[in-house]
Amino acid sequence: MKSFLKIVSISFLLLTSVSSCEDFLNRPPQGALTQSNFPSTADDALLATNAVYNTLRHSTYNQGLFPLLDIMSDDAHKGSNPDDAASNITPYDKFQHISTEGTLANWWNTLYLGVKRANVVTEKLPSIEMDADKKARYMAEAKFLRALFYFDLVRAWGDVPLFTSTLPDLEMGRTPAAQVYTQIETDLLDAIEDLPLQYTGNDLGRATKGAARALLARVYLFKKDYQKAADYALLVINSELYGLEPNFEDANSIAGEHGIESVFEVGAYGEEGLENGGNQYANVQGVRGTPNRGWGFNRPSLNLINSFETGDPRKEATVIFLGEILDGVTILGDGKTLDQTFDGSGNLIEIECYNQKVWTPGQTVPPSFGHNRRLIRYADVLLMAAEALNEINQPALALDYLEDVRARARNANASILPKITTTDKALLRAAILNERRHELALEGFRFWDLLRTGKAVEVLGTLGFTQGKHELFPIPQVELDLTGNKWAQNPGWE
Repeated sequence: MKSFLKIVSISFLLLTSVSSCEDFLNRPPQGALTQSNFPSTADDALLATNAVYNTLRHSTYNQGLFPLLDIMSDDAHKGSNPDDAASNITPYDKFQHISTEGTLANWWNTLYLGVKRANVVTEKLPSIEMDADKKARYMAEAKFLRALFYFDLVRAWGDVPLFTSTLPDLEMGRTPAAQVYTQIETDLLDAIEDLPLQYTGNDLGRATKGAARALLARVYLFKKDYQKAADYALLVINSELYGLEPNFEDANSIAGEHGIESVFEVGAYGEEGLENGGNQYANVQGVRGTPNRGWGFNRPSLNLINSFETGDPRKEATVIFLGEILDGVTILGDGKTLDQTFDGSGNLIEIECYNQKVWTPGQTVPPSFGHNRRLIRYADVLLMAAEALNEINQPALALDYLEDVRARARNANASILPKITTTDKALLRAAILNERRHELALEGFRFWDLLRTGKAVEVLGTLGFTQGKHELFPIPQVELDLTGNKWAQNPGWE
């Protein structure tokens, strides 16, 4: 039993974390109960459901702590100073990472922790005597989150162990990716049935029908099922419950928390540590040095900076440049990091700059832990709809949704970001991918977008991406060791 539990990287010991029922997502776990008697009451059911959400605020939920997906794309470099995490994170910048690097194992572990917690809810709640509507809702929330965790797992590693029970088959191996996708689809369809359209008060941030539909659209887009991707994105759009923040910067800032553009986000308090309600996602990427806001990883690349159209306000709202003043604070940066880095031929290849999308007002570290990470934005839904509609030969409607995103970025300035009018499928496909890059930069989408559109070799080949290998991460070597190497490693990583 213990061996298998190590294999799937989840503790099946008798303790399980639970979180407070007040401010359900922002507050940390408040204690521990034994698995044998928890959950057994209606109050326990809420606590168990909250514990699933709490996984989202674990620092290692975010790709093992570091924003690997951005670092591996053309949008960003490792960042920080040259020596910090040089041995373990710098290789991702060059596609030289290996299966024994611990960040991957941390990511894998945390995703399966979330799965385990979701399974506690889906398995134990049916036998609890409680309000039927609440029971159905909690079950739906757990299924939404389980789908979210498995979607990361299957995209990152392909075939992965699939279990929906707290007592799975001890000899379970890697489940075919197609079967994992089927479970994701089933969970999301079930969730849509019982999730509410909206929440208020302390329940803001819980999964809604819109969040489940948007995630399902994202899944179908990744699978190239464009009709279904369009159908579910349009259900979100036509619900008229969402919109775009008038100011692009507010889409990720404190001003837009739980706002009209937020379809699903991870709440947090501006206090250091998971136990205090903090989320380290922004701290890892925060300005390093002066002011001291974080570690400085995920530095925007010159490639990204130079790719913005002339006058696009999203560049300034995405990148923090040295000397810039934000909320009255002058950004001076890190004394140990070169302001400019040149290659051996004297070409400028990197500048010290930071991800502005994770900025929170302040000059000290704690407020950076209060950034609410947006996992699903309405702008992404509009662009998913545009992409899918173009692929099913509805370019006119695709152009409308593309224009919604560009018009917000343009902010009534007719001299910039001209309206795109082409109905040629290939040209419009390229325009939408380009728009996704600039609208969603440094939010973890670019690597997946290049991969699913077949552009990874073309765009990332010069950075080290190898076809037939880097489409998937290696299974963490510690997991293979624990199986006695019975599992096959992913292609190219043997």
